[in-house]
Amino acid sequence: MRETWILSCGTELTLGQTVDTNAAWLAGQLAALGYRSVRHVTLPDDAVALRETLLQAAAVCDVVLLTGGLGPTVDDVTREALAAAAGVPLEVHPPSLEQMRAFFAARGREMPARNAVQAQIPLGATALPNTCGTAPGIGLRIGGKACYALPGVPFEMRAMFVQCVAPELRGTAAGEILLCRELHTFGLGESDLGVRIEDLMRRGRNPEVGTTAQFGQVDIRINAAAPTHADAEALLDQTEAELRHRLGAVVFGREADTLASVVGTLLLAQAWKLSTAESCTGGLIGHLLTDVPGASRYYVGGVVAYANEAKADALGVDRTALAAHGAVSEVVAREMAVGAARGFHTECAVAVTGIAGPDGGTAQKPVGLVYIGLHTPAGTSVCEYRFGPDAPRDVIRLRAARTALNLLRLALLDPAAGCCRLKPQGHRILPTIFLMFG
Repeated sequence: MRETWILSCGTELTLGQTVDTNAAWLAGQLAALGYRSVRHVTLPDDAVALRETLLQAAAVCDVVLLTGGLGPTVDDVTREALAAAAGVPLEVHPPSLEQMRAFFAARGREMPARNAVQAQIPLGATALPNTCGTAPGIGLRIGGKACYALPGVPFEMRAMFVQCVAPELRGTAAGEILLCRELHTFGLGESDLGVRIEDLMRRGRNPEVGTTAQFGQVDIRINAAAPTHADAEALLDQTEAELRHRLGAVVFGREADTLASVVGTLLLAQAWKLSTAESCTGGLIGHLLTDVPGASRYYVGGVVAYANEAKADALGVDRTALAAHGAVSEVVAREMAVGAARGFHTECAVAVTGIAGPDGGTAQKPVGLVYIGLHTPAGTSVCEYRFGPDAPRDVIRLRAARTALNLLRLALLDPAAGCCRLKPQGHRILPTIFLMFG
């Protein structure tokens, strides 16, 4: 495969003020075109440093991709660095200037004089049209190697790459292509999962298999190299099938799937509605659910019942139980789930109550203790988890929210068994009680 460097320009990136998502997206697109990204370099807004890195990249790789630094302000130095690296002056590109004026006119504004600098490109370079913004991209050769400079704004960069850069690279690619696929798992730790698929992760294997863990979710990356797109897809399919066979219900989806979107699909299949009752997660489960377009088809609503009074008044939790067992308890989680299902008239409900910290824990109930109640037509059950005691507050809350969705997912995979079949890792499941109510 041909090799590329991806350069990301911006002091906000080197200082950690903005996360660079462009490089990751570009690397995946390039791999599918037969170009392996061998180095990602993040640079500040420094024309000298950028020029030196451009020359270094052009000396060792086939194609250089650069994003950022094409704006109208004085810290946007990509144009100057490109011209210096190519040894040519900058010149105004009249069609780009007219396009920018039309962009502003269409929005009822006059183009600021400073924006005219964005129409400057190195002598002999090609201006890449920007269909989503003002700054044109730039295509030129440095040291005989193709170099493309794209805007830093992600949606502008992606459109320009697809429209202008990908067609050129597709015509010059040679040798193998690399296709990537990602599976998502939940309920099994990364080390235990790694043991199950250890032989698939051995070095030198094609497809390559690797894992990444974050907040209870473990993603499995599959990278397949082959002479053709069809051959690479076949390799991906074979490895994915083997992973699903070994891991079973631990795999919940792939690519853009989330726990919330998968839960939604399963609820729609049963024509069931869902409600939520949240304490320590403060509405995070509802937020994850409503991040999915069309969630109103199955998610009715939820209650954030933080104080004991809210648990009693909004969800019908027994005040005697609150006094006797405390808000963070199995009995309260159970009554919260039942109360949500009853109040919202839904077949399913999830409830979370716990201690997210950093304060409030005791020897009996430490920080990180969380009870998750789950109600389905098959019954009501509660699971106890320990996500602390040293985990940060936001980690405990996110893991609790994801775990609640995963418990519901597992129950929906076998609706008749419901809560009775739950056997995820690292928790204590408390007795199931079957409750009927109108």
